[in-house]
Amino acid sequence: MNIVRRPFRYKEYNVTLFLLAVNILVFIFQQLIPRITYYAALNPILVLRGRYFWQFVTYMFAHGGMSHILFNMLALFIFGTQVEREMGSMEFFLYYMLTGTLAGVFSFAIYVFTGMNQVFLLGASGAIFAVQLAYATFFPDSIIYVMGIIPLRAPVMVLVFTGIAVFSQITGFQNGVAHLTHLAGFAFGWIYFLVRFGKNPLDSLIGHRR
Repeated sequence: MNIVRRPFRYKEYNVTLFLLAVNILVFIFQQLIPRITYYAALNPILVLRGRYFWQFVTYMFAHGGMSHILFNMLALFIFGTQVEREMGSMEFFLYYMLTGTLAGVFSFAIYVFTGMNQVFLLGASGAIFAVQLAYATFFPDSIIYVMGIIPLRAPVMVLVFTGIAVFSQITGFQNGVAHLTHLAGFAFGWIYFLVRFGKNPLDSLIGHRR
């Protein structure tokens, strides 16, 4: 068997709850010691000159405010628990950390290329977009109530959110939101499914029929 596709032994460790706890703890420390954000968020200058390479990982555990962490953690809990149950905890942890880290690396490269060296990137949204993609791929018939009132099938929800991110990135709508990182998380999640599982999410997103 190809080592890239060799499955982990299926076990459940409640990794989603662990990730939730780490995010919440980091956010609390950010409020108590604001300087932590400087070291945790991803900044091109600090990475290039200060060699703060850990920021490629830590940026996804730091958040910019209460609403930022609230929506991200709500999405992680709703979708992450189900995806973890489907993948197994070890696979889910690898998926979450790899897609989030690569989304950060990609965003860093874009920032450096475009001269946006003053940016401080933070938030779990890149990994969350990947988790939502996985959820829609595994559960294409699942109905999600957006804002608690709008029923959408999971693939439709993912495509709508991705479309909004693309539109916002192109037009500059919602300036200050890292739409490119969201899209990168989505893209790396897609690549993960292709490489690791040999499965094309497109089959679920637009090819599935009830």
